[in-house]
Amino acid sequence: MLPWLVADAPFPPLELALADPNGLLCAGGDLSPQRLLAAYRHGIFPWFSDGQPILWWSPDPRMVLFPDEFRISRSLRKTLRADGYEVRLDNDFAAVIDACAHTWRPGQPGTWITAEMCGAYSRLFELGWAHSVEIWVAGDNGDELVGGLYGLAIGRMFYGESMFSRRRDASKIAAAHLARFLGERGFGMIDCQMRTEHLASLGAREIPRAEFAQRLTALVEAGAPGRWPTDGAAFAWR
Repeated sequence: MLPWLVADAPFPPLELALADPNGLLCAGGDLSPQRLLAAYRHGIFPWFSDGQPILWWSPDPRMVLFPDEFRISRSLRKTLRADGYEVRLDNDFAAVIDACAHTWRPGQPGTWITAEMCGAYSRLFELGWAHSVEIWVAGDNGDELVGGLYGLAIGRMFYGESMFSRRRDASKIAAAHLARFLGERGFGMIDCQMRTEHLASLGAREIPRAEFAQRLTALVEAGAPGRWPTDGAAFAWR
């Protein structure tokens, strides 16, 4: 039987997660900042749809991206060198999470970024734990948000949640700038949760859950929440 979280009960050990569906650990609880931060520190994340209880996951293996392993293709490098976009951090988190929530993906019947999830992660942004990477271009009616991603930073660990593109390669541009930004600040790993071919093309790979949890122990210890500088990832690429 799937464990049910009540009040401030701790999460079950990761080893109790189901193999099918891969990583389903428990249900219930809430999306308070305290509960979410405790989950991420232990390698657990929420993932559920409207009409379902809150479901908590820790898949095995785990898809991760090490910042220094980010793969830049020849075409992406050409795009990065172009002078047609601006990268901003934490400038319009609400717009990024809304765009991610309304991005249709093949094979996905609906969004898991529900109104409840948007509210929870917006609260984490207000507290300095959640962050956005945004790609802007100049338009006829002012600057236009064309791509980006959002996630959480705890210590020297970043947990990627979702990304979107309204123009070709916009999410890849955001990911490239994020990887470089995190690498220069000593972050050790980016959590990508589950495997996709898109993430694999950027250099992400799967590692055993036990290794993932072990690495987390050291990475989440240091650091404090805070807003990232808006121009912190405005790199020039060679």
